[in-house]
Amino acid sequence: MENRKPGEPVIQVKDLYKIYRMGDSKVYALNGVDFTISRGEFCAITGPSGSGKSTLLNMLAGLEHPSKGEIVIAGKHIERLNERQLVAFRRERVGFIFQSYNLIATMNAIENVALPLSFRGMARKERTRRAKQYLKLVGLEKFMYHMPNQMSGGQQQRVGIARALAVDPQIIFADEPTGNLDSKTTMDVLRLMQTIVRERNQTLVMVTHDNNLATYADRIFKIIDGKIVSIEENHREVDLMALDKIVEQAAASEKNGSEKNESDKNGSDEKARSPRPDKCDKQEGESIQ
Repeated sequence: MENRKPGEPVIQVKDLYKIYRMGDSKVYALNGVDFTISRGEFCAITGPSGSGKSTLLNMLAGLEHPSKGEIVIAGKHIERLNERQLVAFRRERVGFIFQSYNLIATMNAIENVALPLSFRGMARKERTRRAKQYLKLVGLEKFMYHMPNQMSGGQQQRVGIARALAVDPQIIFADEPTGNLDSKTTMDVLRLMQTIVRERNQTLVMVTHDNNLATYADRIFKIIDGKIVSIEENHREVDLMALDKIVEQAAASEKNGSEKNESDKNGSDEKARSPRPDKCDKQEGESIQ
């Protein structure tokens, strides 16, 4: 792992534009964006659908060329790179975590994590060793030889995180990383991501439509109509353990409520099936007569 100083700028964006032409009209997907992200920061980009947040993430990852402006990552102007250079940049400096996991169905967990390392020419023995190392880091020691369809959504996303970490990236880009997960698993994944940023001095940029999830980041970039309208400094340390307990309590309360409603329903049904006393008395009286 290369020496990386905490707090130094790792992403610098200056006057960034992405303009699409539709007939005679211009559509500004990004409209003059400026910001800096430092080493070791966990930043969230939020905004409504169509706001430009995914376009911005693609620009930072070198997946799209800007119409105008600068993107400087670790001192390198990536807007000046050609496609071949961008491929090398992504392979060597960037890790990705996807909403849909993007695991190869015919490969087990080790093989999925090791795959990006093969593109670097790393020997099979070394990339297998590293894949196992990072699967252990994310708590999947017992699932190394499992195929994706043998794992839960949360486990598959942990494989995705291990895959992103295994290449020792300068930056990790996460696109709606918990979008397909339930609330309990979301907390587990967020805790893991937060731990990685803190302990490994990684820079993490996460796109999310969920404002609640964004509060777990160090800074929150809100984008609307291609412009960053606010950058919120988040100085509070989120206690995910406490939040996890709240989620469990809410789930238990919902379960108890459902059981109570079922019990009340069964009681009402039983009462409805029981003959009314006055009706029994009347039937008995008629029988005596």
